[in-house]
Amino acid sequence: MDQTQVMQLAYDHEADVLYLSVGAPRAAISREVGDDILLRIDPVSGAVVGLTVLNLSTRTTLNQLPLHIDLHEVG
Repeated sequence: MDQTQVMQLAYDHEADVLYLSVGAPRAAISREVGDDILLRIDPVSGAVVGLTVLNLSTRTTLNQLPLHIDLHEVG
């Protein structure tokens, strides 16, 4: 079985939202893990399947990038 997961990034300029997805599209629940940062989690396995960053254009200063998210707090 191939364990390779494709990571996809998409930016919606109109909504100012960055989407990061891991693997094939699937149902997920979202948990807020920071200001305007949503972690997408597979409800069955608990695996992280994506990340959504709202209002991306407001994160243009160096003190807001990179985004540091502790994934150990999820679950």
